[in-house]
Amino acid sequence: MRLDTLSALNAERAARRPALIVTDPADGGQRLVRAAEIDADPLAPLLRERLRSGRSGLDEGPDGRPVFIAVHVPPVRFVVIGAVHISQALVPVASQLGLDLTVIDPRTAFASPERFPGVRLIAEWPDKALAEIGPLDAYTALAALTHDPKIDDPALVAALHADCAYIGALGSRKTHARRVERLKEAGFDEAAIGRIHAPIGLDIGAVSPAEIALSILAQLVATLRQDGIKGPIKGPDAAAGR
Repeated sequence: MRLDTLSALNAERAARRPALIVTDPADGGQRLVRAAEIDADPLAPLLRERLRSGRSGLDEGPDGRPVFIAVHVPPVRFVVIGAVHISQALVPVASQLGLDLTVIDPRTAFASPERFPGVRLIAEWPDKALAEIGPLDAYTALAALTHDPKIDDPALVAALHADCAYIGALGSRKTHARRVERLKEAGFDEAAIGRIHAPIGLDIGAVSPAEIALSILAQLVATLRQDGIKGPIKGPDAAAGR
């Protein structure tokens, strides 16, 4: 790969933007296609399908010549608001899925390394914690699990503004109805608020923290696959088939 192409690819990776490398197997020529440039590219249908699937591979161009398209997407970040029992159950499975997990909770009695060993844990209010981890984006999933509007609401507002791939919030339908009213007062319309999965998780009759965690992760993966991120959760290495 030419140095200028590699530099451009690294810039897209650093900005957490998807990109594709198109290679001509006949002469080895390569070029970078940024996600924002796909529609204007002569290979647009192939590029869109490769980005949707998240898998690199060999295709036939419109002129009948083979092209190899390598897909590079950011790893999915999973931001969990609330260092609660459900969050503890989420950790091992989220790790196996390759999610880049961060747990945020200003309550230091909950947000302790003893309860969350080996997990990125930020014992700050969401506004400060989210600024610390960097901007939320379309490759971010966020779950608000504290039941405390003072903690959950600022995180949900940030996630809606960032158009996160998945947004979920714990609570009953009555709790969510009150949440909806608060978000409307904050300026969000019904379409935006409707992006929040609430009550969070697939309806599998979950009762225990482990069952609720399972329902959340199943819903998260389903959303990423069907409506959100079209690619392997583990990011660029998995997307390239390595």
